[in-house]
Amino acid sequence: MSASKKAAWAVAAAVLLPLVTAVPAHAAPEPGKDKQPKPPAAMSSLGGPLLGNPGTQVKLGPGAPVLPKELSGRSWIVADAENGDVLAAHNAHWPLAPASTLKMLFADTLLEKFPKTQNHLVTTTDLAGIGAGSSLVGIKEKQTYSVHDLWLGVFLRSGNDAVHVLTNMNNGLRQTVKDMNDHADELQALDTHVVSPDGYDAPGQVSSAYDLTLIARNGMKKPAFREYAATPRAVFPGEQKPGKKRETFEIQNTNRLLTGDFGVAPYQGIAGVKNGSTTHAGATFTGVAERGGKVLLVTVMNPSSKEQHAVYRETARLLDWGFAAAGKVTPVGELVPPLSAKTGTAAPGESATAAPDGNATAPGDTIQAGATEKSGGIGIALAVAGGVFLFLAGGIFLVNRRWPLAASAGLRRPREQSPDVNP
Repeated sequence: MSASKKAAWAVAAAVLLPLVTAVPAHAAPEPGKDKQPKPPAAMSSLGGPLLGNPGTQVKLGPGAPVLPKELSGRSWIVADAENGDVLAAHNAHWPLAPASTLKMLFADTLLEKFPKTQNHLVTTTDLAGIGAGSSLVGIKEKQTYSVHDLWLGVFLRSGNDAVHVLTNMNNGLRQTVKDMNDHADELQALDTHVVSPDGYDAPGQVSSAYDLTLIARNGMKKPAFREYAATPRAVFPGEQKPGKKRETFEIQNTNRLLTGDFGVAPYQGIAGVKNGSTTHAGATFTGVAERGGKVLLVTVMNPSSKEQHAVYRETARLLDWGFAAAGKVTPVGELVPPLSAKTGTAAPGESATAAPDGNATAPGDTIQAGATEKSGGIGIALAVAGGVFLFLAGGIFLVNRRWPLAASAGLRRPREQSPDVNP
């Protein structure tokens, strides 16, 4: 294991040392924790040397707005989703507990493995080992669900029960953890180490604002990922009783910049992607939005502010700043491409692109999907033609798949073997 990886894991161990018992996904942050830990003095510089420095990194040009004052996240990043420029960052490579934002990596790794029309009869084994207090979509054993249903549960309700079912469909925990860590390596998300695929707090499980942004950017290349991430609400199967029509109930996306909530309005142009919260991780969020033809990605991890919905409010402030600052700041770094992008080859397990119905198509084929159900004028329609995406999310915009050139892109730190876990 490299020295940089050892340093990152040492930080993770120090952060997670006080963790005695696992804590549930989407639990409220622990009260009374006013003392904030300091970022490591040396962090990864992947994507640019400034990104390895602690503190805020920004290069304001003439006419550029100053960064918002109301920012309390331990780590955050603002990046151009199209060209990969990092417009500003704060402790971008600090390895921290990711909470349910780690489900973005879970989805990006497994989403194309199963046709969405495939049905699965849930067993007791599928639901075993779910952490106490986990966020759940309401899956019941001895009931049948489609893969589409399960992914709705993952994206909308952040359901750890849905994650556990899909994990068992993927040959269990050991295989899924390995697949996710391998995929993180392929994306060069090298601050990330997976222990629990659902994001439930676990010693040694970390990611960073930089990595979560890389993961989200790659996931948003996939039509099904974009569709699920931008779905505000959906109908979910309930219990099937003998001789009766199966019950259903509505589920709503927990991304409050997509659906809104008391004290926070839906963000104009939002198109996903994922939120999370645990006692140990605090609140985490990665969002993508479009305005005036510009598409930005923002990740915020563990804000200390006591204001309601702080992670969403700080994300919205950074998105507003990024749209206003675009073209007026010098990038402080870049989002590096996946390793396979250097050679033009598909990543392992990604030789073909899965259409929204789960059927594989050759790279470059055109994929069309209908718009998802809309809420407050926010929805998403999908089209992929070659390397160009079309999103509809409070507006229309194109994202060209242009990977930035990075001298550091070819540098790959070896990953230590994943811990021995039982499936």
